[in-house]
Amino acid sequence: MNVLFLSPGFPDEMPRFVQALAECGARVIGVGEHHKDSLPEPMRAAMAAYLKVDSIMNEGEVIATVQAEVARAGVRIDRVESLWEPLMLLAARLREVLGVPGMSVDQTQPFRDKGVMKQVLDAAGIRTPHHARAASGEEIRAAAARIGYPLIVKPIDGAGAADTYRVDGPEQLEDIIGAVTHVPEVSVEEFIEGEEFTFDTICARGEVLFYNICWYRPRPLIARTVEWMDSQTISLRNPDDGFVAAGKAMGFEVIKALGYQDGFTHMEWFRLPSGEAVFGEIAARPPGAFTVETMSFAADTNCYSRWAEAICFGQFRAQVQRRYNCSCIFKRARGQGRISAVHGLDSFLTRFGEHVVRVDLLPVGAQRRNWKATLLSDGHVMLRHPDLQAALEMSDAFGSDVRMDAE
Repeated sequence: MNVLFLSPGFPDEMPRFVQALAECGARVIGVGEHHKDSLPEPMRAAMAAYLKVDSIMNEGEVIATVQAEVARAGVRIDRVESLWEPLMLLAARLREVLGVPGMSVDQTQPFRDKGVMKQVLDAAGIRTPHHARAASGEEIRAAAARIGYPLIVKPIDGAGAADTYRVDGPEQLEDIIGAVTHVPEVSVEEFIEGEEFTFDTICARGEVLFYNICWYRPRPLIARTVEWMDSQTISLRNPDDGFVAAGKAMGFEVIKALGYQDGFTHMEWFRLPSGEAVFGEIAARPPGAFTVETMSFAADTNCYSRWAEAICFGQFRAQVQRRYNCSCIFKRARGQGRISAVHGLDSFLTRFGEHVVRVDLLPVGAQRRNWKATLLSDGHVMLRHPDLQAALEMSDAFGSDVRMDAE
């Protein structure tokens, strides 16, 4: 199988997917704007060929380069894959140009346009926040007047919580309108009071082969606006638990309504105090911020390999058993400048080290990251335990007992 893989060098986790495809026997042809020599060595070895373009965002250039090389080499492309959200439509256009099976432009559009996404799900009877799209300050004000406060303003084609704001009243709205002037179009939505979870899947031929639910503690919007907050992403051992049953059921309905076929999906949803599930958004890509790793540690498997098997074979070659709850806790240093000290880590590892599967904190002397610009904070720890309450208590202990200072 010849797999055309867009942007193998970015984001940082892409080499893992390229290597997984190669390990499944696929012949991977990378297309990117980085020089091949700058790519990680294991990934360079995993690719059978690499096409460099001046800009991966220039759809015309990419399509012309791929068409010319396919014609020159006489190569048949069997799959076109992209796991970076801004390139989803480019991948779909390449499939149509090359006559390759997979998601078309029309099928991909709802995953990139939050307004269209919610229209499709509204028509399917799935509970979404009340919403409207707006391309100007006047349209944002009109939408806010119809929907009411509190509300959320976020990009129509955004990813994560970037440029996402909670608005509690008209005066604050004016500040937010100024903050999103660089965003071409936004979604103005009802603010949902509830806890936030994910529903992540690996699919093949329209069938869900694997599903996972993560619990965000606290909600990402809070973590993105409160500097001292250490955030947690907890992959639940039991995604069939009644506590999250409504979100699981809705997740399957969303996949069906959108007609998703092959690969990863990452959905976010809210659980109201009543237990009702409300849809947030969905992307046709894997979750970021090391969540693929937490899923792998929780299920004692390699989700990169499982994804590659779904793409290449339409099924898994290894059985997946859910053994643990796995938590990834992101730590933010106190102060600005360079990391000056890490307190309490040795004591934490003495108490819980047998359950810790990764420690990746910035070393003393490293420049602190911009907490507003990254979800990864100044490092993270991953731990896992079969019992959810134990995993939660250890996660909270890391947040309270370990401190990083910067100056």
